[in-house]
Amino acid sequence: MRIAQVAPLIETVPPKTYGGTERVVHYLTEELVRQGHDVTLFACGDSLTNADHVAVVQESLRCSRVPRDPIIWHQRQLMEVLRMADKFDIIHFHTDFSHFSVMRYLETPHITTLHGRLDLPDFQVVFDEFPDMPVVSISDSQRAPIKNANWVGTVYNGTPGENFDFRPTPDPDEYFAFLGRFSPEKGPERAIEIAKRLGVKLKMAAKIDKVDEEYFAERIKPQLDDPLIEYIGEVNENGKNRLLGGAKALLFPIDWPEPFGLVMTESMACGTPVIAFRNGSVDEVMKDRVSGYIVNSVDEAVDAARNIDNVSRRGCRVYFQSRFDVEPMAHGYLEVYKKLVAPQKTIRLPSRRRIVKNSEASVSVG
Repeated sequence: MRIAQVAPLIETVPPKTYGGTERVVHYLTEELVRQGHDVTLFACGDSLTNADHVAVVQESLRCSRVPRDPIIWHQRQLMEVLRMADKFDIIHFHTDFSHFSVMRYLETPHITTLHGRLDLPDFQVVFDEFPDMPVVSISDSQRAPIKNANWVGTVYNGTPGENFDFRPTPDPDEYFAFLGRFSPEKGPERAIEIAKRLGVKLKMAAKIDKVDEEYFAERIKPQLDDPLIEYIGEVNENGKNRLLGGAKALLFPIDWPEPFGLVMTESMACGTPVIAFRNGSVDEVMKDRVSGYIVNSVDEAVDAARNIDNVSRRGCRVYFQSRFDVEPMAHGYLEVYKKLVAPQKTIRLPSRRRIVKNSEASVSVG
């Protein structure tokens, strides 16, 4: 198939450090190329890929030495996609909703993976206006807030297993790991509390977004003076492999409806069990007592950590391979592509009535 992958421009593909969506786009793109498909990646110029590469901006917007307006550059990228649309059997967007109003009128089949949370009030307005846009969820739980979207499938995020070394035993210098963002919804304060109550070291690798700088300064930074808590900054793929593989467990104490949680599967790939708070996709991604423990409170997390050696690290790796390797993800998307590329009956949307008022009368225009 001739497939376009349209990535956000905020991070490189793959991201150099933190970046879940761009990492998934990279894994999917490279696997599709490996399988012999003709793939074009629309991404920032400092991305790395074996696919054909189209870039409208030379550096990721996050790393740009010149301040860039994301709205402007994503619109520029969309125009480039439109110019080339006839070259593709399907266009796969990973860029939220900004293309919906244009793609409604394009003949080339397209699909959008929604990578983020969908429980914000304005998102319902989007799907009230665009109930015809074909979209894919990354977990069934992600769909819950939006009932009227044109869901055409759920495809779990996948990770190449060979990117992560299986570690049958953790490092002798015992520690737990926290990997993500320093933001309230990711639960770093809970992770710190768990480690302190157990008297076990916690290694924290995290991104600090501008919006979270105040939270970090007020709530996290003062706790880094504790000798048990070590902040190691953001990590690249090699650093992530070492951090997760050497840990007794990954602490995933989220306090939000996590759409997927890629780091859980990356930890499993290393054989490292996960202690995850029940929220969002956790019940779909985790298998209690096989890939770690699902808990509902800090007290339960502490008890789970005390029993973490009862979880087989080999069993974690096998569970990952059966569900979250990159091949199942690519297969899932190919099935979605085939469904959309196959001849479809035209669906006529109901006309929207608007009222035009003047001084003499009100006229309904259908």
